[in-house]
Parts: sequence; structure tokens; C-alpha cells
Amino acid sequence: MADGSARLGPSGLPYRPCAGVVLVNADGLVFAGQRIDNPGHAWQMPQGGIDKGETPLEAALRELGEETGLPADTVEVIAETPDWVYYDLPDELLGKVWKGKYGGQCQKWVLMRFTGSDDQVNIETEHPEFDKWAWMRADDLIAKIVPFKRAVYEQVLATFRDRLA
Repeated sequence: MADGSARLGPSGLPYRPCAGVVLVNADGLVFAGQRIDNPGHAWQMPQGGIDKGETPLEAALRELGEETGLPADTVEVIAETPDWVYYDLPDELLGKVWKGKYGGQCQKWVLMRFTGSDDQVNIETEHPEFDKWAWMRADDLIAKIVPFKRAVYEQVLATFRDRLA
């Protein structure tokens, strides 16, 4: 798998390869979870690191299960971002997250249509990341994301906008 992690960010650190999931329901709303580890009200879509030997799609499906409890048979894969999407950590987080090894993330996002039922969502997973979840309009989610990830969410949701409904 060729990923974008070979590129160095402004911090001089590499990017962490990551996969994210834009999970959309039949009403065109996007799944979002409120992060447990953020003192504010930070919402985000399921996402996480790509393990060695994993494709972005494999990582996205794994992260979906780890963060929402949803198995792969409750989604239909629609599309993947054509290019890697990058963001840099703000200065106050450099050296504090991911054991200080990365200056941001390079991400591949996968659009998936939810084919299951809401009662299948279980955020009380083995290592929970969310304390609440909701279906949101894409623009509402963009407004609730932490500021340093906002441009990524705008870019990703714009890429998939015509397929959200």
C-alpha cells in the first residue's frame, strides 16, 4: 500500500496513515460520535490508524467495528477519496499524541451506506472512543468538529456530497 506517510509536515515529522468512514443513512445523514477524550464537545466520524499490511478499506471497516460495534455486513461501500487528505496537528498537540511520532495524519476516507438499523450501533466497545452518537447533516457535523480538522471534513464531505442523499 502506498500511503502519504513518507511526506513530512511543517513540524518535520511524518504523517500517520489513517482511514476514516463517512457513514450515511437512508435519510442522507452522517454518523458522528462525540469523543470521550476531548473536554469540549468534539464530534467526529469513525477513523483510526492503518495497521501494517492493511488497505485503507480494510482499516476503515475495522475502525467502524471498533468504534461503533457495526459489522461489515451492515454497510455498503460506495466510494473512496481518490487522494490522501492531510492535516497537521496544532502546536499544542505536537509531541503529545501518538507518542510524539507524527505531526498529523494522511487519511483515506471511505463513503459507506448504512443498511442496518440504529439499534445495531453500540459505542460501548472494548476501547470506547465516543460517549454519544447521532445522525447529523453534513454541515452541522462540520460545525462541530475540532477546528484543526475542519478543512479535512469540508474537503471529504464535498468530495462525497452528491452521494450523501
